[in-house]
Amino acid sequence: MEMLAQTMNMSNISKVAQDGSFTNCSSNYTVDSFKQVIYPITYLFIFFPGAVGNSLSIYVFFQTSQRTSVNIYMQNLAISDLMFVSTLPFRASYFLLGSRWIFGDVLCRIMTYTLYMNMYCSIYFLAVLSMVRFVAIVHPFKHGKVTNTKYARITCGVVWIFVLAAASPLLNKGIAGYRNPVKCLDLHPSSTHNLLMMNSFVLVVGFILPFCTIVFCYIFAIRALLKCRAPQSGRAICHRKALLTIVITLILSLICFLPYHILRTVHLMYSSCNQAILHKALVVTLCLAAMNSCLDPFLYYFAAENFKAKMRSLCCR
Repeated sequence: MEMLAQTMNMSNISKVAQDGSFTNCSSNYTVDSFKQVIYPITYLFIFFPGAVGNSLSIYVFFQTSQRTSVNIYMQNLAISDLMFVSTLPFRASYFLLGSRWIFGDVLCRIMTYTLYMNMYCSIYFLAVLSMVRFVAIVHPFKHGKVTNTKYARITCGVVWIFVLAAASPLLNKGIAGYRNPVKCLDLHPSSTHNLLMMNSFVLVVGFILPFCTIVFCYIFAIRALLKCRAPQSGRAICHRKALLTIVITLILSLICFLPYHILRTVHLMYSSCNQAILHKALVVTLCLAAMNSCLDPFLYYFAAENFKAKMRSLCCR
């Protein structure tokens, strides 16, 4: 009996090695089946409104005659979202095929790279938008310098270059750790240590700093508005739109990005066979992070300059 058990155990190990995984925890099968249901539903649900909303938003921003710094930042945010949304059918097909990748190694690397590129471009553009609106409320006389369109284009270029360069290690196939060509978009247990080291840097620079910036802008913008007793009607409209931008960016950060970064850090630190529930929760928070790409058009509609009026004119046509 003991020899038979050893033989069966060796057979299982060999099968797992061929599948590209070093662990044979039964909880992994429940997590995989959970992913193969949740991810396709979420990605396809996001794809259609995300593609339409961001494509239409980019068109409106190009058509708007009044080029403001706020619209430039939002336009770059929409471009980033559209790039990510275009990858969702490929990501959904991977899980619909039972976690089997059929599109080749290069496209697999691009999928992972695009996800995190979009996530941190979104976080930084939201933080910059909050800062611009904050200055409009607290330091209106300095508002002209901050809202300069040339300055806005330079800032967007810096954000793109920084995020694209910082995420470039994800183009290395070794980050995922799989040698099996049909595996993609899943974390191999052997790469957890490397990703934990990367996460420490990304957590601080990619999320905590811009998130604290958004919270700071929200608190001090509210404080400044409470001190403002009787603003003129034009200034009141400006303040309302500025505050609305900050509030929406804060809500998006709290719903889409904060839960994912907390659970990702906890999962990388305490990942084991007994953490199936934690892993499933991480899957849900990643879906929330992906949903940011179809929620951003609400920010444009309510807070962009002349966006609502341009949308109405297009509908009238």
